[in-house]
Amino acid sequence: MPNRRDFLRLTTGAAFAQTAPRPNVLLILIDDMGYADIGCFGAKDIRTPNIDRLAREGVKLTDCYSNGPVCTPTRCGLMTGRYQQRFGLEWALGPGVKGYGLQPENNTIARYLKNAGYKTGIFGKWHLGYEPEVGPNRHGFDEFYGLLSGNVDHYSHKEINGEEDWYENTNPVKVDGYSTELIRDRALAFLDRNAAAPFFCYLPFNSVHWPFQAPGRPADVRQRPTWFNGTREKDYKPMLEAIDSAIGAVIAKLAAKGVLDNTLVIFTNDNGGERLSDNRPFFHHKATLWEGGIRVPAIVRWPARLPKGTVCAQPAMSMDFTATIAEACGVSPTPSQPFDGFSLLPILAGKQAIRERTQFWRISRVDRRQSAARKGKWKWIREGEFDQLFDLSKDPGERKNVSYIHPKVTVELANLYTEWETMLQKNPPPKVIA
Repeated sequence: MPNRRDFLRLTTGAAFAQTAPRPNVLLILIDDMGYADIGCFGAKDIRTPNIDRLAREGVKLTDCYSNGPVCTPTRCGLMTGRYQQRFGLEWALGPGVKGYGLQPENNTIARYLKNAGYKTGIFGKWHLGYEPEVGPNRHGFDEFYGLLSGNVDHYSHKEINGEEDWYENTNPVKVDGYSTELIRDRALAFLDRNAAAPFFCYLPFNSVHWPFQAPGRPADVRQRPTWFNGTREKDYKPMLEAIDSAIGAVIAKLAAKGVLDNTLVIFTNDNGGERLSDNRPFFHHKATLWEGGIRVPAIVRWPARLPKGTVCAQPAMSMDFTATIAEACGVSPTPSQPFDGFSLLPILAGKQAIRERTQFWRISRVDRRQSAARKGKWKWIREGEFDQLFDLSKDPGERKNVSYIHPKVTVELANLYTEWETMLQKNPPPKVIA
């Protein structure tokens, strides 16, 4: 019988011993993109040739999930390799939240890599604290350029409440330009300076998150009444195509520097798509625990160690990429802060079979309470006191509740979820989360 406490185990990945120079790492995170919004995952109306190239030359993960259904929790899981509930960061930090965020005593993958001699830079969206005291430079990043908050106007770089939010390290700066292009240019400059040394370049674009603003329209500065306006064709599509172009420029830079094939490139998204996104074939969207809220595209490219043009159905989570990066780069978490995720490298390389696991999610808010777990083909979700069960192998859109047909599976997953929550009680979230 499978171990019911598989969420407590840490895979060390000893099978992937270091036999080559340490890889560089390029971690790309898109914001609010839909599962079917890029060509290699089914998009027909949006051109993403550079992202599609990553899939042709790497491994595409079909069953990848974000750690959370909104921005902050996933970013917390991705940086720490641990469940975000351990840090009280279960929901997106709202505009103007002060004195709260990921505290510096918590280790991140950036700190582990910096301590191992890597040059580290983040260019884009942080959203793990609105103040420099809990910003990227306190978490192992040598360089930071971008926004601390959850979203800004892509031209004025102001939040919906009118506050300016664009930083160079810990200093607020005023800049002209479109956010995606500014992030691209600063990442290219970082690679120019650091390609000769091992580097960790984190690119969390703040697009395609609202406000929906296409490139090339500098007069289109949004105010609160127009913050959420936009259409897929005129706004969302060019936003995503601009990201694809930026990724292409970064990949070209790595190639020109002669380091592309020994750079571990990870591409994923922070949660399910929002109102202008295409989440097909899944149900619902961001801010829910239905598949449309947490199933995300993911691609891993590393020709030096991984096969090209393959597809992997391993159920994965954001925090697994943290453990994957750590193993690839030969670093380990501190014993007091072990990873909750596990390295995907042996599975992606075809050296290990797909691993059975149980994954967990939670929304615990006054206005929305949901719990969810996935084990194998089974997805359990609870809203209020109502339990539902879905067979994702037959019903990826979660339309047919089969809990009454498989009551033992429903009870098993509900019990596993209760064990997970019990494990987390020693690190409870604050009573009030903005």
